[in-house]
Amino acid sequence: MKVNISSLHFKSDVKLEEFIRDKTSKLSNHFDGVLGCDVTLKLDAAQNNENKIVEMKVMIPGNDLFSKKQARTFEEATDNAVDALRRQLQRYKEKVRGA
Repeated sequence: MKVNISSLHFKSDVKLEEFIRDKTSKLSNHFDGVLGCDVTLKLDAAQNNENKIVEMKVMIPGNDLFSKKQARTFEEATDNAVDALRRQLQRYKEKVRGA
C-alpha cells in the first residue's frame, strides 16, 4: 500500500512519518482492496493544546474513505484517525459482502 504524507507549513520528522506508515499499513489487514492512503498533517492556529490535525484519505476501489482528527500530538491524532478508518473499512466490507 502506498502512503503519501504531506505536512503543511512545517517539516515533519522521520520518526513521525515511520509511525504513520506503520499505523496506516495495518489498515490493509482489514480490507484487501486498499490501494493507498494520503495523510495530511496540519498545525491549527488556535492557541489551545489540541492544535495538531491529521487528515487521512484511504483509496479503495470505487470509493474513498476519509477521517480528520485533532489532538495534542500527531501520534494521538493518527491513532484516532486510523481507528475511525478501521471502523469505516469494516462497515464497507460488510456492505460489499451483503450486496
